[in-house]
Amino acid sequence: MPDLKYDVLGIGNAIVDVIARAEDDFLVAQGMNKGTMALIDEVRAQAIYAAMGPAIESSGGSAANTIVGVASFGARAAFVGKVKDDELGRSFVHDIRAAGVAFDTKPATTGPSTARSYIMVTPDGERTMNTFLGAAQDLRPADIDEGQVASAAVTYLEGYLWDPPQAKEAFVKAAGIAHKAGRRVALTLSDAFCVDRYRAEFLDLIRKGVVDIVFANERELHSLYETADFDTALNALRNDARLAVITRSEKGCLVVSREETDAVPASPIEIAPSGSVACFVTPTSKSA
Repeated sequence: MPDLKYDVLGIGNAIVDVIARAEDDFLVAQGMNKGTMALIDEVRAQAIYAAMGPAIESSGGSAANTIVGVASFGARAAFVGKVKDDELGRSFVHDIRAAGVAFDTKPATTGPSTARSYIMVTPDGERTMNTFLGAAQDLRPADIDEGQVASAAVTYLEGYLWDPPQAKEAFVKAAGIAHKAGRRVALTLSDAFCVDRYRAEFLDLIRKGVVDIVFANERELHSLYETADFDTALNALRNDARLAVITRSEKGCLVVSREETDAVPASPIEIAPSGSVACFVTPTSKSA
């Protein structure tokens, strides 16, 4: 087995978040489903940016944010994701390295621009995301370094990676390398609508052991097993997954294995009236 160099290696979409406050009626007017993530093209991206209010930009992305969180706890972390060699791409590279994460994926020199997600935050703190994948969808199997994956205790993959076909191939390649090296593979389901798109494939990954650890929230769990009953979905997951973590907002989370279920309470925090958004750098104000 190769020497352990990283505690967690994340593989996901390298995205710059563009964040603005919005009221519910704005979401309705724009045809957005509150609390979900929708994939958009560049034309739609430009239209949303023109309509939204003053915004801030910060490097982000589902797996990238998680990996930066891992690094903030003192763990050895690395990330694989594709940006373009443009202004936003260079900002992403700077930001994630400044957060203490190893990042060596070569940027694209041609093709679409660096990915960005337009995030509307309503007064209740709910996030509604509209994501232009741009260069992120060009992540390919060739971007997966065998030595890097084999030297990570856990390879952490985001469900959103299952959208672009070439990224899906990179996902499977990384999982194979990790298991060959005796390491573990984790998957976050990312979004209930993502689960709707790939339910059968996600279940196949879990049941075949391509994935060792599953992360999901309650909505994603309900979507995965197509049931509104939490206990029914939880029991199904217990039978399918080797290990799973179900996040339940203010209820904390459940850590589930085939042998037992442990409840972990949430730590109470004060929430600002405007809500909050996860991002891994201090945002810099921009004009929309």
